[in-house]
Amino acid sequence: MAIDGINPAFLEPNCTPSQPELLISAALHLMSHYTANTSESGTCIKLASVIERHMKALAELPELAPVLRATCQQLSEQWATVVERAMPQPDRRNPLLRLVASARSSECAVHAQT
Repeated sequence: MAIDGINPAFLEPNCTPSQPELLISAALHLMSHYTANTSESGTCIKLASVIERHMKALAELPELAPVLRATCQQLSEQWATVVERAMPQPDRRNPLLRLVASARSSECAVHAQT
């Protein structure tokens, strides 16, 4: 996974809230890893989630310039959308339909063996 070699300090935005430069540096680092990883193996939900948390933490820092806080807020929302889209979707079909589909697939497997 792309985040295995990343410094753990970059993964938790709450450990140094008084150092916005470190958070910005970490977020940029994580975004570059995300981009490299996405081109190789598709979306990485964990990495996108960490980026979203960093952006949210930056958006809440009162010492940042308003334009930077607003940008971080927008990016946090955009990364949250990336995470939401990448999450596996629950099966929303009717439980009865799932049961019937499961029975049919079991029946097909039995017939395939004979």
